[in-house]
Amino acid sequence: MSRIAARRRVTRLSLGGSPDPSRRERADYLAVEEPLEIRVGGRSLAVTMRTPGHDVELAAGFLVSEGVIHASEHYASARYCAGAADGANTYNVLDITLAAGVAAPDPSLQRAFTTTSACGVCGKATIDSVRTTTRYAVADDETPLDAVTLIGFPDALRAHQAVFDRTGGLHAAALFDTATGELLVAREDVGRHNAVDKVVGWALLHHRLPARGATLMVSGRASFELTQKALMAGIPILAAVSAPSSLAVDLAVEAGLTLVGFLREDSMVVYSRPDRVDSGARTTWATNERAGTP
Repeated sequence: MSRIAARRRVTRLSLGGSPDPSRRERADYLAVEEPLEIRVGGRSLAVTMRTPGHDVELAAGFLVSEGVIHASEHYASARYCAGAADGANTYNVLDITLAAGVAAPDPSLQRAFTTTSACGVCGKATIDSVRTTTRYAVADDETPLDAVTLIGFPDALRAHQAVFDRTGGLHAAALFDTATGELLVAREDVGRHNAVDKVVGWALLHHRLPARGATLMVSGRASFELTQKALMAGIPILAAVSAPSSLAVDLAVEAGLTLVGFLREDSMVVYSRPDRVDSGARTTWATNERAGTP
């Protein structure tokens, strides 16, 4: 936990409707944010700001998202390497070795600058490079998702956010078995895109790509980049507790991915492929047209 949450002294002010607000100092926990340099075959590919932990999954998922690899047999190994301070390894440089015969990343994929925890596509050199072509088609995955099961996913994800409980400052993502509702993996990170990459990396390392019959649940909004990451992993359903962007919806419609937003309590908005969602009598749901969404 020491590299995930950092203890700091803070001053807490509470107005409480009084002209003399209370003021007290106490210890508090903050989510740790550190850089991770991802190398492939000794060559630097990207630097991302992340919460330490599950770094191998993060790097593997990043390579899937960037289209460098798409199957577990493409991945060979990973090791922390020279990123030392005062002779001690900082564990902030990770070198990935690809399997024999797998092509190294195209030099054009190299990020021009550090990717912040708020941005998963920062550093792309051109507009065209933002969009990555997936090898997996999700439109033909007809695994149905019971809406009553789906509305339980946010609470199930929240129950696995141990670091969020201490810091209140992390995003989370989880992969669920669509048919059974079983939570397969949940990950936290200061970056929403990193949390998803960690989940995708887990799936790669556990031979679960393409992730057919799975649902990706995220704790915030559904952006274009998260929708694209789901498609790169062959995930047919993406659900979010908040709103999607217009480009995320456009991409989901084009690819045949089911995109669900505003998944809260007993309601949701289905923006694409609502045929996969079996709406039970106890659930209120709407397509984007019925919800008045552009």
